[in-house]
Amino acid sequence: MTMHAFTATQPGEPLTLQWTPVPTPAPGLGEIRVRLAAVTVNPVDFKLLRDGHPAWTYPHVPGVDGAGTVEAVGPGVESLRPGDRVAMHVDLTRPGVFAEAVVTGAHTVARVPDGVPLTVAAALPCAGMTAYQSLDRRLGVRPGLWRPGDWVLVNGASGGVGGYATQLARRAGARVIGVASAANHAYLRALGAEVTLDYRAGDLAAQVREVTGGAGVPAVVETAGQATALLDAVAFGGGMACVLGLPDLPTYRAHPAKISVHPIALGAAHVSGDRRAQEDLGVMLGELLALVLNDELDPLVTDVREREALPATLAELAAGGVRGKLVVRMSGED
Repeated sequence: MTMHAFTATQPGEPLTLQWTPVPTPAPGLGEIRVRLAAVTVNPVDFKLLRDGHPAWTYPHVPGVDGAGTVEAVGPGVESLRPGDRVAMHVDLTRPGVFAEAVVTGAHTVARVPDGVPLTVAAALPCAGMTAYQSLDRRLGVRPGLWRPGDWVLVNGASGGVGGYATQLARRAGARVIGVASAANHAYLRALGAEVTLDYRAGDLAAQVREVTGGAGVPAVVETAGQATALLDAVAFGGGMACVLGLPDLPTYRAHPAKISVHPIALGAAHVSGDRRAQEDLGVMLGELLALVLNDELDPLVTDVREREALPATLAELAAGGVRGKLVVRMSGED
């Protein structure tokens, strides 16, 4: 039994992906096979495509985020059945979602509510859950817990993670400082940023201190690889969720603000052996989908492309400057 998928035969660039026949995967114990309706592209996709991964064998099917319909269930699966609509962030060490179908753990997915298109659901997992995990699970920025009016800094706020983080922080009652190029500032304000800063306009930490009257911010979501430079932007006892790299260790240890630093590695839950962490992927994604359903979260879908455009879409993301999320339709289902 075969299907088609975009495959890489060796490490390379996105445009080397080829639509080829591959064996249709069978779900094992506790697993489901999902017929994919839509996928999205993420920075991790092109980075791994270029560098490879020790667990990969070639040809390999990349891609970590998608949504579709359950078409088969493995032994022990009772929570889902064929026909259920689900969204997922899959294990990047295994064959991925740039395909007609994918196999993943049933306990890691979220049901897609009626009223949320699968093309919208596919946009959320990696970027949305990274933002959610950073704020809610690591920094305590959530409604009812965060002190209304306290600042949150989102660095790289015009990207997928940053755009979701800006909205979620604002929803929690935070005053949001969004950092991006000046061309994106109106976009950030529309998402809920109260103050917008240009990373090209000099010392970013000094800019933050000026906005906050010298106090700094109690929480930072750092997505742009500037963790060390932003240590001076954090208030005493504050926290930083680091999506792209950690601060320099000696600098961090010597810093007087006693900042808590939280590395974010969303997909590591799959290989952690921690069942609760794996189940939390589905919990977080379900909560995000509910917010979208209730018009409390903009899913940030910038464009929906057809399947044959997937390699070029991933190459566009790799070139930089993309706002929000680019989605690729894998079938006519939605």
